[in-house]
This record gives sequence, C-alpha cells and structure tokens, in this order.
Amino acid sequence: MKLRVVWCGCLCAAFLTGEVRAQAGPEPKSKSSPSTEQSAKSPQPTGFPVQFQGTNVFFVQERVLSFSAEERAQAISARIERLARDVRIERTPVTVSDGEASSDVVCGDLVIMSVTDRDAQLSGQARLALASNYARLIGEAIQTARARHSFRSLVLAVAYALLITIFFFGAVWLTAFMLRRVQAKLTSWRGTVIRSVRIQKLELLTGDRLYGLCLALARMLRLAAIILLFYFYLPLVLSFLPWTEGYAARIFEYVLTPVRWLTAALADFLPNLFFIAVILSVTYYLIRLVRFLFSEIGKGTLVFSGFFADWAAPTYKIARFLIIAFAAVIVFPYLPGSNSPAFQGVSVFLGLLLSLGSSSAVANVVAGVLLTYTRAFRIGDRVRIDETVGDVVEKTLLVTRIRTIKNVDIAIPNSVVLGSHVVNYSTTIGGQGLILHTTVTIGYDAPWRTVHQLLIDAALTTDNILQQPRPFVFQTSLNDFHISYEINAFTNEPNRMAVTYSLLHQNIQDRFNQAGVEIMSPSYASLRDGNRVTIPASHLSDDYAAPTFRVSAIDAFSEPEDSSKPKTNR
Repeated sequence: MKLRVVWCGCLCAAFLTGEVRAQAGPEPKSKSSPSTEQSAKSPQPTGFPVQFQGTNVFFVQERVLSFSAEERAQAISARIERLARDVRIERTPVTVSDGEASSDVVCGDLVIMSVTDRDAQLSGQARLALASNYARLIGEAIQTARARHSFRSLVLAVAYALLITIFFFGAVWLTAFMLRRVQAKLTSWRGTVIRSVRIQKLELLTGDRLYGLCLALARMLRLAAIILLFYFYLPLVLSFLPWTEGYAARIFEYVLTPVRWLTAALADFLPNLFFIAVILSVTYYLIRLVRFLFSEIGKGTLVFSGFFADWAAPTYKIARFLIIAFAAVIVFPYLPGSNSPAFQGVSVFLGLLLSLGSSSAVANVVAGVLLTYTRAFRIGDRVRIDETVGDVVEKTLLVTRIRTIKNVDIAIPNSVVLGSHVVNYSTTIGGQGLILHTTVTIGYDAPWRTVHQLLIDAALTTDNILQQPRPFVFQTSLNDFHISYEINAFTNEPNRMAVTYSLLHQNIQDRFNQAGVEIMSPSYASLRDGNRVTIPASHLSDDYAAPTFRVSAIDAFSEPEDSSKPKTNR
C-alpha cells in the first residue's frame, strides 16, 4: 500500500493527513493517464453508482432486459466484491469480450457486466472504448483492494493505528495535566487576582463564585478538547484498516452534514433575523415610552380627567403585556421552523394545556383587573372581606393579601374577593372620618341625659377619637329591664380600630363607675334585698352598707290589717 501519510511527530499533522486520506478514497496512480485527466474534466455523470468498498467506481444509467439501472448497478457491485475475495483468480486480468450486441467485461470465466449500444450512446463514447474504460476501472479497484489486504499493508495499518492511539491518549493525559496546572494557578490567585466584583458597596460577584466559574470554564475547555481529539482520532484509525475505511468518511459526513445545513439555514434566515431585530427594537422602545408616560401619571405630573393615579401601574402592566403579545404575533411567522407540523403541533398542545389548566388563574386575573379599576380598596386600607378583617398589604393579579390585627397574613383569591362584600373602613378618612360605635344597656332608674353625657365624656377622653365632629348617642331600644344606648364617635385612624374600641370600653367603665351608674350589659337582674350594688368598692362612699336581708311572715287566717294602724315587724 502506497504511503500518503507523512509522520513528523506532530499529532495535528497526523490528524489532518488522516482526514484527507479518509475522504480521498482509493489511491490514484503516480502518473495520470490522458483518459483519467479527461474524465476528471468531464461533467459529473448521473445514474446509479457501482460501489466497491464504499467508493463509487462508475455509474450505470441504462437498464438491460428486466434489470433496472439500480438493480444492474447493485448486481455489478456484488460481482466485483465476490471477485475481489476470490484468491484463485488473483492474477487474472479484467478484459473485454466484444460481441455483436454488447461488449462484455470479464475476468476469467466470470462476466462482470455487459456494455450495450445504449450505454455507449448515453456516455458519448464508442461501445468498445466504454467497456475498456470500465474494465480498467474495475481492475484498478480490485488491485488496490488486494494490495490493501496484503500482510505488509495490514501490519503497517495496525502500526499506524497503535501510533495514533498512543498520541490520542497522550493528548488526553496532556489535557488533564494542563487542567491541574490551571487549577493550581487559579487557587494561588484566589483572594489576590481573583477578587469580588463590586460597584461601590454593591457586591455583584463574590471571589469564591468567580473562582468556581473560572474552574468550571477550564473543565469545559478540557472536555471540548477531548471531544475534538476523539472526533479526529476515530475516523483516522478507521481509515487505516481496509474493512473500516468506508466508515471514516461516513463519520465525517455525519458531523459535517448538520453543520452545512445549519450554515445554509442561518444564511437563509438572515433577512428574517433582521426583520425580527427591527420588531424587537421597536417593541423595546415603545415599552419604555409607555412606562415613562404611566410613571408620570402615577407621580401626578400628567393628569387626565377620570383616570386616577393609582391606575397607572396596573394599566402599564396590561399595556406592556398587550404590546409584547402583539410583537410575538408579528414575529412568530418569521421564526425558523414555524411552518413545520411539529412546531405547530407543539403550539396547539401548549395552548390546549393553558386553556384547560388556567381557567381559575384567568378568572383571578380578570377579577384582579376589575378590582383595580373599581377602586374597592388600596394598599394600606383597613377592610373586611367575608370574615377577614385587616389591612391590605399587597394587590396582585391573582391574590389580595390581608394582614389581620393578629399580624397574620391571609391570601384571598381575587375571584373570591370580587364575589364577596368588601367593607372599606379607610375610604372616609378624607371626609369626617370613620364612626366607631358600641352599645351599653343601662337600667331605667338612671336618667338618660346623665347616661348620654357619661358616654360622650368617655368617648372624648379616648385616644384616636376626634373632638370634632363631636360624639353623639342613640337610644336604640327600650328593653324589658334596661335601655340600649349606642355611642358614636369619629376617628381618622381606622387601622387602630381594635385598640380604639378597647380604650373606649375602658373609659365607659371608668366614667359610669365614678358616677355610680350601673351598666346592665348585656342583661342583669337583682333583688336589692341584702345584695350589694355592682359598682366597684373604690367608687362607693365610705359609709355605704349593703341593705339588710328581711323576712316577713303573713298569717293567712288572721283578719286583714287595718291600714290606719301602725305596722309592726313580725
């Protein structure tokens, strides 16, 4: 086997030489004949190739009898393979036997193929010349194959394969050695050259994270180098052995074909890419303009009648979503593969998943938008939603978060909020304020004017209660044993309702106890015969004594007493 690989001790030269050899096919003769040069300059023939050990020997274009051109090419290829393996006719030349209807290419008693007048007409040559050319090509291919299967050639091929294998593993070891050196160098730079990335006091990237990134990059480079070495090593080793020579070019083709396809697709995609870049640029600056306008509306710089400042942020989010969706609709047809059935099928599948799985989410989003524009409440307002009372701490498109007076955060879906009664205690702050009210029941023996004054005084001394407008009292009902009095007081601190109510109740107790008026809430009944009053002892006079307990007996059979006579205890 003629040697075309020149080893200079360099692995790269061996790889490049092996790649050329893998793709070159059978070795050409040292001197090209005129017919060979002429065939090289002739246009590429068409038809079905006659292949031998992965190489196209010539092409067949015409059928013979019941054999199609493709079946004919396959049959000729099979005969050449059988002829190359038959050692009994190793030195028998391939000749041409000319007849009246055809010129046969033969080797001994075996007819390899027949060349007809139609073949000669399609090739533009004489029939005998065409058959002689085919015989020469077949003979050269067989001789080359037999030379490559000789003992000397096989020994050299195995030696070259072992040498390339040694170089490959040496290169892999060299990459590992270089990685260790790089890792040691990075470790020595840790904390000195490799330091944290900061902008003033803001730490963007810590030194340890930067060290880890550099080390990961070095490992990725080593892995890429090993993959590249293996990509060149495997076809090169396969090209030395005659049985695997055809796979070398095929492996290269497996990798180069996708690369060529991607390159061509990228070149064809450049106009669409330019269009997409323009659309994305316009979308980006349009979003920035919309954000600027709505930010100025939120600050109060721009004022539109009927459009409130707290609508600016949610309206900007809706406008941004619509702009991005519109841009996506325009860009979608220009994406690579957008017209393919697979891409369209995945789009339909994702749309179906979203439509089936996001019904509740969409309902919450719609409810969130409606709640924003109805202005039912704002962040910081004290509200009641169903049985939940607290301050609004967050409003999103999906949920509303309430913080109760017990400091518990409750997330309520917006669809639930929209379907419930919302009581807002904070909307009246800008007017007279929120009216806090509580009810006490007092006996009929207490003068109602005194009770009114005591309740008003208790309210005026309570923190968070406004002096103006003044508190007022309603007598809501006249019950069997007591009268219901409702004190109403104004406050501008709805977020402190619980504390204000507690202080008001305390002051009512103190005022009524100081005035000696008993509170009959919710209902209280007693016999003042030997029982103390319910007023605390600290508010009673020093000479107060509970009434004595009296028992009187009445004789049912005695005459009725004369009312004019003095009564005596019995």
